[in-house]
Amino acid sequence: MEVVIRDSREAAALFVAKTIADMVRRKPHIVLGLATGRTMEPVYAHLVRFHREDGLDFSLARTFNLDEYVNIPPEHPQSYRAFMDRTLFDLINIDRRNTRVLNGLAVDANAECAAFEQEIADCGGIDLQVLGIGRSGHIGFNEPTSSFASRTRIKTLTPETLRQNAPLFGGERNVPRHVLTMGVGTILESGRCLMLVTGAEKAEVTAAAIEGPLTSMVTASALQLHRRATFVLDREAATKLKQRDYYEWVYANKPHWERPA
Repeated sequence: MEVVIRDSREAAALFVAKTIADMVRRKPHIVLGLATGRTMEPVYAHLVRFHREDGLDFSLARTFNLDEYVNIPPEHPQSYRAFMDRTLFDLINIDRRNTRVLNGLAVDANAECAAFEQEIADCGGIDLQVLGIGRSGHIGFNEPTSSFASRTRIKTLTPETLRQNAPLFGGERNVPRHVLTMGVGTILESGRCLMLVTGAEKAEVTAAAIEGPLTSMVTASALQLHRRATFVLDREAATKLKQRDYYEWVYANKPHWERPA
């Protein structure tokens, strides 16, 4: 596991965006796993800028999103399809047929999840999975106690997650209770995982994910098992790391060709 610490939220987001852009340039047919949420907004804004100013080409890329709410239509402003459209897909030259977001209105949720898994396999797997971390330490919507072997499936949200999402839906009673989410096992099969974490409120759970024991109570800790996982943190998110100085020393002494500009 690699830990990269940047001085600010802005610098951390830029690091992640440059990493994604570099991989897209190296492999135009790249398969990207994408995340949603406020932490990702500046990352996608940078990718849009790279597309417009530097010609970053997404025309051959394919994408799979981590999750989607059940029983809300894709045009709902809080759906993750709508989020991706307004922050990225509508603003770059990606082929919309190559963007896959789980269908929260699927009549047969199990069949929808199985089809999603098959589509990932048909593409040869996800090359780069972008991730955020929830306050309970979850990745995707793999809430505490999710199996590290889990596949894409329907999940029931915890009361804590419902409370966190309540402002987005105008009250807790309006938040969908269920989601479709990529499983931990599915995420771990990605060629590379890139986790972005910013803010002091995520410091403790991030330290648990990086330095704590492997536990299904913090599903992000499963990334300790991944062959190429990178955590990118701002200084606030790194405050609880016991080995923070060591991580910074390691990164400072990496060969220049292994570090984005």
